[in-house]
Amino acid sequence: MNLTRNQLILLAAGASAALLIGAYTFQALGYPPCKMCWWQRYPHFAAVGIGALALLTRGPVLPLLGALAAAITSGIGAYHSGVERKWWEGPSSCTSSGVEGLSAEELMDQILNAPLVLCDEIPWRLSDMIPWQVLDITMAQLNFLGSAVFAVIWIMAARRS
Repeated sequence: MNLTRNQLILLAAGASAALLIGAYTFQALGYPPCKMCWWQRYPHFAAVGIGALALLTRGPVLPLLGALAAAITSGIGAYHSGVERKWWEGPSSCTSSGVEGLSAEELMDQILNAPLVLCDEIPWRLSDMIPWQVLDITMAQLNFLGSAVFAVIWIMAARRS
């Protein structure tokens, strides 16, 4: 199948929009986002806006910016996945290490002033829904993998400009 530049842009920007809808659906179902989950959403918002503008213009610049947005969120998803799997430390503000060493008063202040959603905890896994352990994929990993594909689609659109 040979898709046009605009079809590829619609596909990539639409995929970011769908991913955002999915994220907000999970949130509505009781899975509040952590700080890094929010970080992963911002480039998707940018990609949707870039897609709308790219459909109104010509040239490779906007599709390349869309690819950059997708690559950034994919990178954040990869980083978040490593934090979830405890392969490396995450930001102390949203991992269990962020509560270590706090006084009781500081911990209580943190609890009362913000929801404590830890970035190094896995709230949902695909294997919870599908009984195949090989699909032990988290939301961060879905974003990492999907957004990497979106970046390729954006690059394909840029090449057709």
